[in-house]
Order: sequence, then structure tokens, then C-alpha cells
Amino acid sequence: MRRGHQLSPPSTWARILPSVIGLLATMPAMMPQTAVGSDAVSPAVLAAEKLRVETIAAAAKTAVSIFAGASGGGSGVLISPDGYALTNFHVVQPAGVAMQCGLNDGHLYDAVLVGLDPTGDLAVIKLLGRDDFPAATLADSDEVRVGDTCFVIGNPFLLATNLQPSVSSGIVSGVHRYQFPAGTILEYADCLQVDAAINPGNSGGGLFAANGQLIGINGRASFEKRGRINVGVGYAISANQVQNFLGVLKGGRLADHATLGATVATSLDGRVVVSDILESSDAWQRGLRIDDEVVALAGRPVRSVNGFKNVLGTLPAGWRVPLTYRRAGRPTEITVELAGVHTTAMLNDLVAGGRGQAPARPGQQPEPPPNPLAPDPADLPEVIRPLYEPRVGFTNFHFNRIELARVIGHLATRSADRKSTAWTYQGSLAGGGRFEIELADQSARISLPTGDSRWEPAVAAAGLPAEAGFDASPPGSGGMLAALTLWRRLLLDGSTDDGRMIYWGQQPQVNDDGTPGSLADVLELTTTSGQARFLVNDTGGVVEVSFTLTPTAEPCQVRFSLPADGRPCWEPSKITVDYGGRPFATFLVEKHAS
Repeated sequence: MRRGHQLSPPSTWARILPSVIGLLATMPAMMPQTAVGSDAVSPAVLAAEKLRVETIAAAAKTAVSIFAGASGGGSGVLISPDGYALTNFHVVQPAGVAMQCGLNDGHLYDAVLVGLDPTGDLAVIKLLGRDDFPAATLADSDEVRVGDTCFVIGNPFLLATNLQPSVSSGIVSGVHRYQFPAGTILEYADCLQVDAAINPGNSGGGLFAANGQLIGINGRASFEKRGRINVGVGYAISANQVQNFLGVLKGGRLADHATLGATVATSLDGRVVVSDILESSDAWQRGLRIDDEVVALAGRPVRSVNGFKNVLGTLPAGWRVPLTYRRAGRPTEITVELAGVHTTAMLNDLVAGGRGQAPARPGQQPEPPPNPLAPDPADLPEVIRPLYEPRVGFTNFHFNRIELARVIGHLATRSADRKSTAWTYQGSLAGGGRFEIELADQSARISLPTGDSRWEPAVAAAGLPAEAGFDASPPGSGGMLAALTLWRRLLLDGSTDDGRMIYWGQQPQVNDDGTPGSLADVLELTTTSGQARFLVNDTGGVVEVSFTLTPTAEPCQVRFSLPADGRPCWEPSKITVDYGGRPFATFLVEKHAS
């Protein structure tokens, strides 16, 4: 009985009551600048509250409520004053090309689809009617930390019928999360996990940091099994992944994600090693083999299979990125070109709903699946019709034309007034010896210590394009003279009238020390004798040309070190040429003339 008496509630309260009273007595002291016994609130608390309210109010102006009629809807967020907005693929895919979007200014705006990324669940749309839309600023999501305050703005359950979005707040619960795809789409790699409420309808809306910058695009949430009820676990596509794909999407392309052409697994001693690899992959061509340990990809360390998928899942197909592997304890760094997860036909099928072809009756051709992104122009709203152009491999080719014109115009700022006479470059080779290069309209010549090489059109008389005679000269370069000839033509006239040039998107340029640099715009030109990609930096200079004679050929990569004093970009101080990832020569330019 005595023991039970000691545990009885009255004795317990008698024992702890003095401590509780003491704690309550100290609480006023724990709240600085708050008057005891009054309703006064700390000025610091009021200032913080005011800043929070103002920040959320500013962010709410960028929130887009997407309404797609019977197809439902969701959320989005404006990222530029001219009306470009981000959302999810799964939000706009049922809607098709045209939709209506509401802002908290009380107005509905027509919007047109621009670009789609089915794998990464991203989409870009463009709101019409203004050129002064409020826009959110994309942040560096790698700076986000667990515990950071965040808030979500969107249209959960399509409640924003009055065009006023809903706001929920919380903290960042996890970073670098990996959420497996549904088949080969809706893969959330390296995403942000938050406890701020994300419910159906929030998809595509913005995830904001406490300072109002955009750190992610909401898209997935974990729900209680018996109902669509948020349980405090939501996921957002990181702003940095958005940045990687933004150029592709704004260019109206149907984006694809990257594959290394190799799979990895965890070895018995905990290393991440290559478990299988395609001999047709660029990684194989660069020397990667089974059992090699993958140490880093795209400048980020790889410590687990999950980490490898996280990095790879944020990269577009076609990017060239550094990869470090270790064999027998010896590290090797190579640059690999990443292939695509899907073919163009597979992507088109995914956009059409992934339904595949309907069964055909005997003797009949199968009917293609209905595609909401290939509508009859007559079915589109009048304001949308001139802004939509279908083309295989693109979501909306109209916007590729816009981005192509933008880059060509930007390039002209450092190429104007260049004479069309022959361009000559003289100087020394980094490995010893002298060189001379001459580029003209119908010929190109290079003089090296190993001999002279010359290109001139072999079939011009037949009425074919001049580049029909391109070859791999000088020997061992993979087509340096062809690359330089196409570079000169682009700088001279920037001609895109024949439709062979497209805006490809963006990819990192290579710094002089070989490390990845800032993103540069990419133009892609397909000729009768090969394909060229031109990287144009933010000052309008061509920093690299990559040329391949055939789709399976090794690329010739020509990088230009441009003058820092603002001189035209046709006066590089250094030209570095690689073939198939191996150095060919480095040209130190001492004199140039035209």
C-alpha cells in the first residue's frame, strides 16, 4: 500500500508543482521585450510577422490556378514577366494545348502549352495578355537544408474558384530524396520533401523558401491508404532540376531524360560499381567497363545506387558531363554524352496517354492513339491558333522558332559588321610548331607541322549544298575544318531560313580547365554531311562547336577561348580541338585577319 500511495496522482503533483510554478514564473523573462501582465507584443515579433505576410502576398501573385474544364486542373507558378509558367506534366497532359489560368488579381488568362517533360513531370505553359506578369525567382535548391522554413501556394482540390490560392507552411523534411517512376515517367529524382500540406490540386504549384524564392515545383505526396488525405509528406521537383530542363522546355521540345547506358549496383564491400553496360553507349566508347567503381557524375560524388539515380535523373538527354571512375585503385575522369531514356515515338505515345495502338481488324491498319497535343487547329481558341505548330519530337514548335530567333539575334551583337572575305588565323601549337588556318565561303585550309589539309565543295556543280563535301580533315580531328566552316557561316549570316537549324536547349559549357561551367544556349544544325551543335554563351559568343559526320561517328569538339575585353567572338585567343574525347591540338592564336 505504501508503494501505491507514493505513485498516487496527489503525491506526484505535490512533488512537481513547485517546479511547474517556477517555470511559469520565468516565462516572462524568456520573452524579451514583452511587457509582463500586458497585451504588448515584441516589435521584433511584429516585424517578422509583417515580413512573412508581405513575402507570402508577393509570392501569391505569381501563383497560377489552372482550369482545364472536364480534364480537371491544378496549379502553376509564373517565372517570367512575359507569362512563362511552370507546372506538372500530369496537370496539363489531359488538358492539351489550350487552357485557362487564373491569378489572384481576379482575372482569367488564356494559356498555351509550350514544352513537356513526361519523365520528370514538368511542363512549361505561357499565359497571354500581358507582358508584366509578376514572376517568382528560381533559387539554388542545393542550398536548401533540412529544417528550413518553406511554404506552398496553389489550388488544392480546385478550391480557388475565386482565383485566390491557398497557402500552407512547414519545414523542409528531407533533401535529395528519390521517388521511383511510374514505368518510365513521373520520376522524382533528387527532390525536396516537406511537411507543408500538398494535396490533389497543389500539383504544379510553387514551393517557396522563407525569403519568397522558388525552390521547387510540387507534384507528389504520400497519402493515407484509405483516402486522399495528406499525411505530412510531400515532394517537390528541385529548382536546380528545373533549371537544367528549362531551356529545352521553353524551346517547345518534348524533353527526354538521360541514361548513361549502364546500370550500377552495390558491391560486397559497399562500392558503387558498373553491373552492366551497353557497348553502343558513349560511356563504353570512353573506356567505362563492368566492375569499374563510379566515383562521381556531373561533378557530384556518388556514394550509393540511390545517389547515382538522383544525379542522373536530373539531367537531360544529350548533355555531356564529367564522370569519374576507379579501376584497380586508379581514378580516371572522362566526359560522356548521355543518351535518352525514350525514343521519339515512345515519348509521343506517353504524351498521347500511353495507351498504345488500338487493335485493328484483319486487313486494316491500326489506329493511332488519340493525342490531345495534335488537335485540329479549328478546335483551338482563336487566340491560341497562331501560337501552336505541331512537329514530330516537339510539344509546340512555334516556341522553338521564338527561342532560335532570340539566340540568333543575341549572337549578332558580337558578330555584326564582320567581312565575308577569307578569315585567317596564325600562331603556335601548345605541343610545338606553327599553324595557319584560312576559312572562306567555298573552301577551308589548315597548315600543320604534319602537313596541309584542304576542304572545298566537291559537288557544288550538282546544285547540292556546299557542305555536301565535308570530310574528317585534317586527319585525326574528326572534321575540324567542317566545324570551323559552319562556325564562320553562323557568325556571318545566322541563316535559319532553310529550316535545318533548331534551338536545342541549354547545356553546360566547358571551362578552360575542363570543368563544367554555366549553362549556354545550344543551336543544332543538320546538314547533308553531318550535324553540328553550337554553344552560345550569355554574352552572345560561340564558345563551342561539336561536329559529327554521321550519327555513329565520334564528335569533333572545337572550343573557343573568347576575348574578355568585349571584342568580337570571331577573334578567339585559343582554339582547343578534341576528337572522340581525346585531345587533337591546342591552337594559340597570335594573329587574325580578314
